[in-house]
Amino acid sequence: MITPQDAAVGVANIQRFMAGCSHEATRPKSPEIAGVAKLLAPGAPLFLTALPGRPTAELEASAADTRRHGLTPIPHISARHFATFADIDAHLANLCAQGGVDQIMLIGGDRAAPAGDVVNALGVIESGLLEKHRLTRVHLPGFPDGHPFVDEDQIETDLVTKLAALQQRGIESEIVTQFSFEPKPILEWLRKLRGRGVHSPVRVGLAGPTTLFRWLAYARRCGVKASAEALAMRSGLVRHAFRPMTPDIIIRSLAEGLAAGRIEDVRAHLFSFGGLEETAKWARASTNGAIKLDNAGGFESV
Repeated sequence: MITPQDAAVGVANIQRFMAGCSHEATRPKSPEIAGVAKLLAPGAPLFLTALPGRPTAELEASAADTRRHGLTPIPHISARHFATFADIDAHLANLCAQGGVDQIMLIGGDRAAPAGDVVNALGVIESGLLEKHRLTRVHLPGFPDGHPFVDEDQIETDLVTKLAALQQRGIESEIVTQFSFEPKPILEWLRKLRGRGVHSPVRVGLAGPTTLFRWLAYARRCGVKASAEALAMRSGLVRHAFRPMTPDIIIRSLAEGLAAGRIEDVRAHLFSFGGLEETAKWARASTNGAIKLDNAGGFESV
């Protein structure tokens, strides 16, 4: 059983961990952005996913909406989906002019062959475009559960190379991980990362509240099958198929690790699979301490 004193400490740890939480949205409409802005702290980061095949003007409009409602837009730039560096240049110019963008999430883009001359994210860093548009921070992807198409050693080498390239250019870096469903691979990945001498801040990707079926669908799509299968086995697939699932066990584990000094400079990053406002409401309960610890290692809103 959890004593009142242990419960108070545990809730406080979770509050501290969730205080710097960021959210990610895919094609949010203006009313959604306006609604979530009322739930988040002024200036809170909102990452904006770039979908293949969608016009860049759509992302530019979302960034402008995000800034207009008092949040910080962090749009994704998928390198291999741009045919030329001139196309990226024009896109960044519009993002900065319309949305006051000074940070981006730079990814390679899961594409079998590049759309043109832009081969990878490192090429974008080395192009000089980030300095040209006065970007102050670049977020790079991390993969605690591995990548579906690239082996672990190559992923690690690429990450370290990009971090070094950003440092040489005086641009701050932060790592944002793909979402996971179990704390163990995240903690192990963090241990290896810090062991390599990488001390950039890390935002740990977590799947926001939604049904187990939806979590599993996104897991298959994004290549985190092993972690998802472990979740399904733990949860009982049929019994919990339509029950809302939350990342509370992972959050509590990371919050405890951060408080004990076992991990450093780590925050939460929520993918809003169950809706942007719904995810923000759930996260706000954690931030405000309106939660109750349970004996299974997680917590629930009260």
